Amino acid sequence: MRLGVLDIGSNTGHLLVVDAYRGAPPLPAFAHKEPLRLAEHLDASGAVDATGVSRLVTFVQEAGRVAEDKGCAEVVAFATSAVRDATNADDVLRRVREESGVEIEVLPGADEARLTFLAVRRWFGWSSGRLGVFDIGGGSLEIATGSDESPDVEQSLPLGAGRLTREWFGNGGDVEEQVRGLRRHVRTQIANDAGAMMRGGGFDHAVATSKTFRSLARLCGAPPSSEGSYVRRSLKAESLRECLQTLPGLSVEQIAELPGVSPNRAHQLVAGAVVADAVMDLFNVDELEICPWALREGVLLERLDSM
Repeated sequence: MRLGVLDIGSNTGHLLVVDAYRGAPPLPAFAHKEPLRLAEHLDASGAVDATGVSRLVTFVQEAGRVAEDKGCAEVVAFATSAVRDATNADDVLRRVREESGVEIEVLPGADEARLTFLAVRRWFGWSSGRLGVFDIGGGSLEIATGSDESPDVEQSLPLGAGRLTREWFGNGGDVEEQVRGLRRHVRTQIANDAGAMMRGGGFDHAVATSKTFRSLARLCGAPPSSEGSYVRRSLKAESLRECLQTLPGLSVEQIAELPGVSPNRAHQLVAGAVVADAVMDLFNVDELEICPWALREGVLLERLDSM
């Protein structure tokens, strides 16, 4: 069965077309994506501005045409933090529905963490034992832990790389001072809820997913994506700390030239690195293994399980 998953994230709109069968891994057939940067198209009241809404509607219309051209029997569409937190979320979703015919479900943060955890569990299997899963998105940080397919604890914190970049950088201030302030803010937010994550003990296997962690891992020496999904990739805390000593001093253009960094996310990498460093330190993790599956695959897997 050919299915489409339409993911409206805080950074990117992404349509993933897969050939999916229950009991087998979904096989990617085609991908269509666009850097929407919705987290950066919020006005002073927290509403998605006219430019952001227009770009979203256009992308969803295009994605619908692509899904039809590729023969998708069904498209599962969802949105995450940027739409979820927008003060005009209902109006945005209504306009998308009226102009594209696509109904987008807004995922609560806890569901984001839960479905990402499901994808990681299916990828690595039961031999991983108690999993700790971390995902830095554009608008939020998802954390989940547990020994089953559903986590015992899941958290969603407003610590996405795009959100923090908008709130802490770009005003012409002293970069070192901004990074120090951001570091304090991030660590306080994570530490407030860290106890709930660790009550069941530590992690047998600590895992990170999604673009920010993949970029940081590649920057710190992990194999490139051209070597395939089954090559082991990881992010070591020591390497990340070394990277953080020099990264804030680089321009966005210089960061974009680094290995594994996409130009449309280069401006967010410093904030993402600060969050990743805090996660690894506060949860006493020396190494995070990178999982190629994340939220989109979790949504697909749950849909297949329900068929």
